[in-house]
Amino acid sequence: MRAPVRSRPPRLAARVVVAVIAVAAVSTSVSCNQANEIRTQALQDSEAITFTTSDGVRLAGRLFGPDTATAGVVLAHMLPSDQSSWFDFADRLARDGYRVLTFDFRGYCPGGDAGCSKGQKDIASIWKDVLAAEAYLHDQGPTRLGLIGASMGGTASLVAASKQPDGIEAAITLSAPVTIEGLTAGPDVMALVAAAKLFIAGDEDPTGAAASAQQLYDESLQPKRVQTFTTADHGTDLLSGNQGEQVRSLIQTWLAQYLPTAAPSAGP
Repeated sequence: MRAPVRSRPPRLAARVVVAVIAVAAVSTSVSCNQANEIRTQALQDSEAITFTTSDGVRLAGRLFGPDTATAGVVLAHMLPSDQSSWFDFADRLARDGYRVLTFDFRGYCPGGDAGCSKGQKDIASIWKDVLAAEAYLHDQGPTRLGLIGASMGGTASLVAASKQPDGIEAAITLSAPVTIEGLTAGPDVMALVAAAKLFIAGDEDPTGAAASAQQLYDESLQPKRVQTFTTADHGTDLLSGNQGEQVRSLIQTWLAQYLPTAAPSAGP
């Protein structure tokens, strides 16, 4: 006859639950400490800079990555964030061998390591900020450039790329709206963006980012790709959310294909 199965004493079960919670708390603490250490080191390895737009607005930014890089990437932030939302990913791209520039749009002045740009907030004009960032980065050495923008930064990057059809090799957007407060990446704009375009959005994003990504894709020239992820995350939050590793890897793969860190061989 089989012996009766005894249930675990309640006190023991409670102790197990407490132990699991304690281990999880320690793990989270270690993870946060590691993330803070990585960001601290990234900032120590970066350089605070300023540059001026075509209409005379002085912007604050930071340079990451090797100063010998021939490929560079400009990272444009979302609303209501600032350049610090890109710092971790900027360091990741820098370790891939890119020269990376983050910056604050006009009127954004978070202070500290995140810098302080001059001027008034004016979303309709921020494409000029992206163009100025692109020009500054080009002057630092990289001859091949890419633009990555989150939300309004993505829209601004597309508009900027349309102004430089031969100067940008890759353009990537995270949750970019087609239009926002006077800034629009309509069919006339998209027809001029020759760069390899990657449109990323969360299919549960309440702003309708997935539909916007599809519209931008439909109105674009090849090469192009639209990719949605099962998440409600928006903009740079896509990089750290439940699909963060997949999003980061997709961006890096796209850059490796269309903006490799080593210049393509000219052949024999």
